[in-house]
Amino acid sequence: MTIPANALSAGNVAARQHGAMEFSEAPVDLDAVRGYRLGRIREQLRRLDYAGVLLFDQINCRYACDATNMQVWCSHYETRCVFIATEGPMILFDYGDYPHLAEGLPLIDEYRVITSFYYFTAGPNTDRRADEFGQVVADLVRTHGGGNLRLAVDRLSWQGSRRLLDQGLSLHDGLEVLELARVIKSDGELALMQKAIDVCETGVDRMREALAPGITENALWAKLHEANVALGGEWIETRLLSSGPRTYPWFRESSMRVIENGDMVSFDTDLIGPYGYCADMSRSWVCGDRPNAEQRRIHALAREQIEHNCSILKAGVTFREVSERAWKIPDEFSSNRYSSLIHGIGLADEYPSIKHIHDFDRKGYDGVLEENMTLCVESYIGSAKGGEGVKLEEQVVVTRDGCRLMTSYPLAAC
Repeated sequence: MTIPANALSAGNVAARQHGAMEFSEAPVDLDAVRGYRLGRIREQLRRLDYAGVLLFDQINCRYACDATNMQVWCSHYETRCVFIATEGPMILFDYGDYPHLAEGLPLIDEYRVITSFYYFTAGPNTDRRADEFGQVVADLVRTHGGGNLRLAVDRLSWQGSRRLLDQGLSLHDGLEVLELARVIKSDGELALMQKAIDVCETGVDRMREALAPGITENALWAKLHEANVALGGEWIETRLLSSGPRTYPWFRESSMRVIENGDMVSFDTDLIGPYGYCADMSRSWVCGDRPNAEQRRIHALAREQIEHNCSILKAGVTFREVSERAWKIPDEFSSNRYSSLIHGIGLADEYPSIKHIHDFDRKGYDGVLEENMTLCVESYIGSAKGGEGVKLEEQVVVTRDGCRLMTSYPLAAC
């Protein structure tokens, strides 16, 4: 089914403005943010000479058109996608005939029902339905591409990709298009991101209030989820909270372990808050009694790493220069260092990923910090000696003179 653009924009002013957040008071003009983001995508499409882009990644769909319904479920299946012609329409292909889900999203020119071809829904009809899907997309490229058959795609199974190739299209990396589009934030985006951080820090405060001997890791983590949802947020991408001996090495998710007096408790929020923006901060606390000497030592080192690495960030500095100038991790902690020094942040983790100098030549890549990049500065300090680890992380925005902290929750260990 195709719904024309004028039908999608027939809702009232409040619905057009607020979309999925229609009962909230947006801090900025959401339509201006949406227009900026679509412009960034088309800027990259023109630079790379693509006829358009096909987006199945739900974060990229959100960035392109602000469609939000059932994002986590849709991430499991190829059941919602967005086609954007470089010089032409934006079309949302959705999982059913529910055009009301596109109300309040004025940049969507058409709403269509996708021909689903993943096995759960298509079963033995997968081949036929994938053929139908490929034909529809190829027709759009030929109609709006002006003879250009170069299509960018972010994520697509071999079934879908094969049909597009069979139709004579040339497929290219849509992730490059969207990562580079998303990297520079508008002032409106920064305001929405700050709203997400404010909600996150409210949740972190509730975690701090609840932290006491006898609470489980899962029960403590639930305080952050509760605050996020209650205050208009959406979901949390991971469950990275651990306590006591589970804090070393890093990357264990929360469990039913009961937190004990004197335990280090470390966590990483990875929170998708209001308006879809990510608040990615980490803190480490000691439960109950004051920190012991070893806990104070590793916490002070993690804080030193964070503060030093924040101090070297400003527009014009290259990724390699950041890596070379970064805080030197003592040998005791180097083997368990965090996987990156710094990474981009927006609607989720994103470009760039700046590696430690030890890893730069093998895993890293160069680039340049620009104004209004938003970054997360990471630290993990832990060793077998003490058997615990500290995870700290700050979220910042790059300026011409340095970086400005967006997160403000205290770094203190207790």
